[in-house]
Amino acid sequence: MTAPLHEPTAEAAPSAAEEAAVAGGDAKAVQGRSLGRIAWERLKRDKLALTGGIVVLLLVVVALLAPVITSLLGQDPNEYHENLIDPLFGTPTGSLGGLSGDHLLGVEPVNGRDIFARILYGARISLLVGFLSAVVAVILGTVLGILAGFFGGWIDSLISRVMDGLLAFPQLLFIIALVSVMPNEMLGLTGSNVRVFVMILVIGFFGWPYIGRVVRGQTLSLREREYVEAARSLGAGRLYILFKELLPNLVAPIVVYTTMMIPTNILTEAALSFLGVGVKPPTASWGQMLSSAIDYYESDPMYMVVPGLAIFITVLAFNLFGDGVRDALDPKASR
Repeated sequence: MTAPLHEPTAEAAPSAAEEAAVAGGDAKAVQGRSLGRIAWERLKRDKLALTGGIVVLLLVVVALLAPVITSLLGQDPNEYHENLIDPLFGTPTGSLGGLSGDHLLGVEPVNGRDIFARILYGARISLLVGFLSAVVAVILGTVLGILAGFFGGWIDSLISRVMDGLLAFPQLLFIIALVSVMPNEMLGLTGSNVRVFVMILVIGFFGWPYIGRVVRGQTLSLREREYVEAARSLGAGRLYILFKELLPNLVAPIVVYTTMMIPTNILTEAALSFLGVGVKPPTASWGQMLSSAIDYYESDPMYMVVPGLAIFITVLAFNLFGDGVRDALDPKASR
């Protein structure tokens, strides 16, 4: 007899190790990704947004370490250097506003204070007001917006009318009038700290209607979704639905509008300091430096260029990063 033509071999049946490897590969292939991871992967592909985020991070680090950096450089933001000033014209001696190895961005006219040190300390004021006023606006806008959208009725009408009134109110004029009558001491704060505190509260208070409208509109849409109806049918209370079902789905628009609100607040603080109702001298502020540079823009243009560039770079970095965050969290909005 002859042997069968198709004799089974050991290679025909896969081994247990091979089956486990294939199963592991399939599990890895179908591994899901969280929404946060998907947004981060989108954000990583946006080079402009990443650049803006890196600049923002550097600004925050520099502002926090301003005392350390100026101490290492041997400079004080309020120290006068009259020996570096031309006694006849009141402008810095040397080229480019007194630029040198000791004074990396030159010195101020008349008094000779180091511009680099004052730029670092001015960043502390701008970022502090920008961030904290955005926090105040986000808290008020989120709470009132979600209440208006969820409950509707007279609550929605009342909150919406308040938002309309605040949006039509002249914010800058109100802050100017308020700061001009503020006492020099309040709640344990003195001098410039009082004005910083007032600016944070007032800018945040007038900023919440913008994010409040967004949260209200999103809540009106989300409250009719199936998962909210399912939570109601299971006996969930209103507070549970608000904080466990609706609020987590509002995080994305809240984050997006927060990143876009911060540069606006920084510009508002700079405008107030430019008008003389911001922080008090000798506290450093970018807007205050621009205001002082008006009298010397011809004889010492660097004194105006440096704080102007600081404001421009900061606002641009925040806007680029905010646009990237918006596109990462809601890619349909960019189409």
